[in-house]
Amino acid sequence: MKQPKGSSSISTSTNRTAGSGSKVTKKGLATQKAQKLKRVREMLASKKSEARQEPQTGSGGDLPRGVSKADTVNKPSGASKGSPQQTGLSTLQKKMQQKLKGARFRWINEAMYTETGAHTFKMVQADPSIFEEYHQGFAAQVQKWPVNPVDIFIGQLQSRSRAVVADLGCGEAALSAAVGAQHTVHSFDLVAHNERITACNIADVPLPDESVDVAIFSLALMGTDFIKFVREASRILRTGGELKIAEVVSRIADVSAFVTALEGQGFRLDHKDSRNKMFIMLDLTKISARPATFRAVPGLLKPCIYKRR
Repeated sequence: MKQPKGSSSISTSTNRTAGSGSKVTKKGLATQKAQKLKRVREMLASKKSEARQEPQTGSGGDLPRGVSKADTVNKPSGASKGSPQQTGLSTLQKKMQQKLKGARFRWINEAMYTETGAHTFKMVQADPSIFEEYHQGFAAQVQKWPVNPVDIFIGQLQSRSRAVVADLGCGEAALSAAVGAQHTVHSFDLVAHNERITACNIADVPLPDESVDVAIFSLALMGTDFIKFVREASRILRTGGELKIAEVVSRIADVSAFVTALEGQGFRLDHKDSRNKMFIMLDLTKISARPATFRAVPGLLKPCIYKRR
């Protein structure tokens, strides 16, 4: 049967309209999905940005005073408290820490110069950390010196024949470490910092009379009763033995009076080297036994007190 005239065109037109609506609907759904996906991506990107900017304080609260945001970034979560990764010290805090160490060193140094050797020995034996703190501070001072007297003594011993040496107030026994294979070196100080050292008051060392060829005090005449240290050196030195002293120039108010006091303990001055602006070097020889009694002369050596900064 033939279709009525015009029916074909109507049908075709209807089909086209339906097809066009289907295309519009699909296009709209695709646009909506794209917009949702875009919004999700933007949200994720925003959260990542916030996570990078927010410091990991652990509790989400404010940072401790003196700790910057930079100190809290990229810290391993498993690091223990107090580890280098989590100290988080600001520049100001580090400066304050160094000042506290410096103040502690000055206090220990002053105590050693203004007390007797026996008192200082008891103090350090009761708390050996005092010795460690002192020598850490002392090592920092040595780095500023143009020359270390210990190095001069090492050079002198390296150029002489075998001898028995007493290093009185040896510090960390650098002299023994340098020439111990060439000479017999007895090292004495307040604390046995290592196996080379015997802990004692250097006014009373565990050596027999006249058993030593060379006795050395390298910046070690620190107690108020330092003349007792010199008398002990005289006791352990053989007649003809050498006494070597390095001391800070500013401590000696009168070099002649200081030398006279040394000679009064059985020594003769052979050589004085005052070319170094910081230290004076004295070489003496034992020519007789120390006197049975002695009279201390106050003011021969001033305490070496570091300035407070």
